[in-house]
Amino acid sequence: MKKYHIFKINITMLNIVNIVILIICFLFTALLFPNQAKSMLLLLGNHKFSLLCLPLMIIYFSLHELLHAVGYILNGANIKKITFGMELEKSVFYCLCKDEITKRNILWSLMYPLFFIGIVTYIIGIIFSYPILLLLSIINIGGAAGDIMYFLFIIKLNKNIMFSEMDDGTAFAIICKDDPSKYNHFGLDYVGVENEISRKDFKRIKISKLSAITLVISLLLIIISFFI
Repeated sequence: MKKYHIFKINITMLNIVNIVILIICFLFTALLFPNQAKSMLLLLGNHKFSLLCLPLMIIYFSLHELLHAVGYILNGANIKKITFGMELEKSVFYCLCKDEITKRNILWSLMYPLFFIGIVTYIIGIIFSYPILLLLSIINIGGAAGDIMYFLFIIKLNKNIMFSEMDDGTAFAIICKDDPSKYNHFGLDYVGVENEISRKDFKRIKISKLSAITLVISLLLIIISFFI
């Protein structure tokens, strides 16, 4: 019989790690690339950019989740079992794979956004002095805090484990015979073990009320920016 070991990300710890990563990235940039860091600060002080900052972040984080989906699909996940969500109440955008996938699949998928629109775009931003790209890359690297915590935990597990996400955008299951909670799971709370899990909500896109309001505000900010 399958055993589903349920883990849930600790939102408080997620936000702390996010902030720490952002600070490290900004300090790294300021120390090694002071001119680019100065350009980012000037950009943040630009009133027109301040209006577009929220919409740009939403677009970038949406791209982040799309890259997770690409990682899942390219490594064998069923596209019909992938859903997207936005719950700003929990400080999360998410792409959920409710298929049971291999350790290799989840590890690759976790790293796609961090690598492609974090590290690669950061390097491009530095080389070609694109402060907007550089800033968004740093924000995305910070936003990958949860992915990094997942990765550091899952990479320690047996290669034969299976992974699956549930209807809750902050929880996942490890399917294996032994007890994965014995491994250090920093930033993750072990909920317990179940013989089956709920994966009934297969809405392609799920947006909370606060997130919907934020999207409307973002659209208004974009419109306003054209008249300033």
